[in-house]
Amino acid sequence: MAEKSLVERDQAVIWHPYTQMHKAAPPIPIVRGEGVYLIAEDGTKFIDAISSWWVNIHGHSHPYIAEKVAEQLRTLEHVIFAGFTHPSAVELAERLIAILPNNQKRVFYSDNGSTAVEVALKMCLQYWSNVEQPRTKVLAFHGSYHGDTFGAMAVSARSSFTRPFEKLLFEVEFIDLPNATNISALKEQLSDLAPELAAFIFEPLVQGASGMNMYEAKYLDELLEHCKKEGVLTIADEVMTGFGRTGKLFASNHLYEQPDVMCFSKGITGGTMALGLTTCTSRIYDAFLSEDKMKTLFHGHSFTANPVTCSAALASLDLLLKPETLNDIERIADQHRQFALSISGHQKIRNLRQTGTILAVEWETGNNTSYFNSLRDDLYNFFLGEGIILRPLGNIVYIMPPYCITNAQLGCIYKQIIKALEKF
Repeated sequence: MAEKSLVERDQAVIWHPYTQMHKAAPPIPIVRGEGVYLIAEDGTKFIDAISSWWVNIHGHSHPYIAEKVAEQLRTLEHVIFAGFTHPSAVELAERLIAILPNNQKRVFYSDNGSTAVEVALKMCLQYWSNVEQPRTKVLAFHGSYHGDTFGAMAVSARSSFTRPFEKLLFEVEFIDLPNATNISALKEQLSDLAPELAAFIFEPLVQGASGMNMYEAKYLDELLEHCKKEGVLTIADEVMTGFGRTGKLFASNHLYEQPDVMCFSKGITGGTMALGLTTCTSRIYDAFLSEDKMKTLFHGHSFTANPVTCSAALASLDLLLKPETLNDIERIADQHRQFALSISGHQKIRNLRQTGTILAVEWETGNNTSYFNSLRDDLYNFFLGEGIILRPLGNIVYIMPPYCITNAQLGCIYKQIIKALEKF
């Protein structure tokens, strides 16, 4: 009997995310990663232009991160984090607090972006309970996406992804993204809702999954200032935007007003291992300090602050803060700007938008802008055929590459986007 291929073995046992398995194309078997490339079983090389779901910021199989992970594995692989601690968790928290907005004082570890958001929501909701001023509603933006666990779904836009669970999601108020025209009305709306609002959660500057929607920092600043005035806690979901994606270390660095709580994952370990992290102000932390044990934050994960994962994050942080990496972030942003300018008048383009290393090209498709637009599959397969991994959001193609990508490799991606504009 012939030995089964990797794809055949996969198809016999695996259920893939965000995939209708009934007629799904066979998965591409990747066996190796090298810098900006993912390499398939047959030797085909793909440029990973989306950093494998936005996590891989330094390139695949980075030797420095691998070295630090191996070193940690030979020392301590895991320890329960309730009642115990270890060096890499403490060092990572210290180093992050040193570079985050200066109001962030405490770090709570979890294991992915959704759980980082769950922790943030629980912090804010229980904060009001602990200070005996219960508030139970949350404010979020239309078009938001904060994850796939239940709390994270509740504060995300209602969509095809949340429809089966809508009756089970807690009550959330949604407002439009702020701009010059609506900012006054949004502040009035916020004031009306404030007595019941525990928190306002937002993706700063860029809404990822809903189509790389972008908005200006100055209007978000106005909303945050108004939240502070009305006593509403604020949560910056930096799961996607953190660690350089917007051109600064954190999207919140573009703001004057700072959030009370921040959520991180994705790029935090350079795409090496799963880690979630939530930070908060002393004000929030202090509200949980009590002789009353019922005021404890009852949340945790088996792999909270896993030493190996924390070591990967420390290694990624070393790389991120190198002057060469910070220069690469600026270089990529500049290349994106030049390319966007060169195609800005194309008749097939509905909209071009860019923030830092994120560039989005929206195809003109009339009123059919659904995530399920058939153009999505045509574009996806076209780019795969050209050796590039781009995963369109409906009619929107976006580039979010690892920072090690060269100008020549970016040029290859841009060239194929131009071809796609002519073809589709």
